[in-house]
Amino acid sequence: MCICHLPCRPVKPNIIGEQISSKMGAHYHCIICSATITRRTDMLGHVRRHVNKGETKSKYAAASAAKPPHEILKEADTDVQVCPNYSVPQKTDSYFNPKMKLNRQLIFCTLAALAKERKPLECLDAFGATGIMGLQWAKHLGNAVKVTINDLNENSVTLIQENCHLNKLKVVVDSKEKEESDDILEEGEENPGNIKVTKMDANVLMHLRSFDFIHLDPFGTSVNYLDSAFRNIRNLGIVSVTSTDISSLYAKAQHVARRHYGCNIVRTEYYKELAARIVVAAVARAAARCNKGIEVLFAVALEHFVLVVVRVLRGPTSADETAKKIQYLIHCQWCEERIFQKDGNMVEENPYRQLPCNCHGSMPGKTAIELGPLWSSSLFNTGFLKRMLCESVHHGLDDIQTLIKTLIFESECTPQSQFSVHVPSNLNKQEEYGVFIKTDDTTADNYTAQAKRKSNETIINLAKKQKTDVNTEHPPFYYNIHRHSIKGMNMPKLKKFLCYLSQAGFRVSRTHFDPMGVRTDAPLMQFKSILLKYSTPTYTGGQSEGHVQPASEDTVADRVEMSANEKAEASGCRRW
Repeated sequence: MCICHLPCRPVKPNIIGEQISSKMGAHYHCIICSATITRRTDMLGHVRRHVNKGETKSKYAAASAAKPPHEILKEADTDVQVCPNYSVPQKTDSYFNPKMKLNRQLIFCTLAALAKERKPLECLDAFGATGIMGLQWAKHLGNAVKVTINDLNENSVTLIQENCHLNKLKVVVDSKEKEESDDILEEGEENPGNIKVTKMDANVLMHLRSFDFIHLDPFGTSVNYLDSAFRNIRNLGIVSVTSTDISSLYAKAQHVARRHYGCNIVRTEYYKELAARIVVAAVARAAARCNKGIEVLFAVALEHFVLVVVRVLRGPTSADETAKKIQYLIHCQWCEERIFQKDGNMVEENPYRQLPCNCHGSMPGKTAIELGPLWSSSLFNTGFLKRMLCESVHHGLDDIQTLIKTLIFESECTPQSQFSVHVPSNLNKQEEYGVFIKTDDTTADNYTAQAKRKSNETIINLAKKQKTDVNTEHPPFYYNIHRHSIKGMNMPKLKKFLCYLSQAGFRVSRTHFDPMGVRTDAPLMQFKSILLKYSTPTYTGGQSEGHVQPASEDTVADRVEMSANEKAEASGCRRW
């Protein structure tokens, strides 16, 4: 970069007294776009923007007619071209995040499990970017799916078409099949399928066409597209929603969560499950506005995203049952005990009575807050998760098998040592939420009758099934064993502590939301009592784990209450 002193840039005359200086100002020329910039710092920033976009050659040179080189990445036997700086969303048109590989594999297993029920499936990837997700669907599932990849950006649409040709897939644009893809195929090869690429707003596309499977993965929140997604989704179809606005969902920007989701949240020990229930509640409200209900197949909240997958149940009865499961949560700020509010429209005289703890009577001021509205029902469907596990084994997706097994244990609320994941013996007929799902490949003819609107008798059976399954659902939320540890005591190992809770008669399991979290139906007081009972003092040194001296329940309860009071006094300055 060189400074230019030639009179090629018009400069306003500088009047000094009565004389007009004819000296021209120094400036810089961009070698890429020939822009003229005066300040050196502005010129440096201008060049950096060109480099971030991959523009490193002059547009006016004859030798620079070639496009900037694309990097080719491979994921799950699918090749995809990406632009330079593909992992920075602000500096590229086609964003590709390698850290979302787990998310893409979970969605693929979901679609593969759905493809066993009926085929062919109309699938939509509403925000294609590089098209990696839709390419994996078409390449591995073949004729079982009809994939549509959409993106509003013209450069992304061009890149998606190039990636389709790279993976030897036919491209359909505006209902016209491109014949060039036939020449790409070698002799003796079979075409795995075709992909329709569209360039329009996602809301418009979902209003115009009906789909069996819709995946929403915008940059940030997805609440702006939920109404359109549920408008034309077919009965018993699946909608998957990926939310990456974790700053608001994880209570780092509470005002944004209130603006996007209409929800009041604070940072708690179970903030990840709280985020998942916030997204499910937003999805349920959008479905209810379209006279549709939902069944949550699974909800995952990890470091970079929150993924929610639901099955759509048509009819006002299903919509009413879904709306009843959206409730407010009462959360104690001192001990972090929590409970969903009771159903009813009458004003509660003393809502603190609903909490199992006695913090309001022993602590000054208001000790609890109201969070929500949240989804209060189950977050997992065990039968569907087992089918996803079978599909992950079938397609060789080893990365997510451990996560799916953890989700199965969590849905059953059973320790891993007492439960073994096995393939269901009767895969041809499974019951989910009162609806019998046929998964045999020879029953494709039954799809027509199955996809129709359910009769009144089926809806009544569905409501009865939902009422009887309340007791078998997993307990809501979890406790962090480190958060409730006793000062000066060595905690037992997590696996042993799960066994102690199970021996006490409580349902217990680990959770994927928190590696040190324990999902159990035990009240917090009982949880702390068992934790204290099997903890050893720090000064005992080499003593083995387990209680040394038997302590009465009253003594244990008193020690737990004294520990809670000490923590409350220590954190009083932070609260006020």
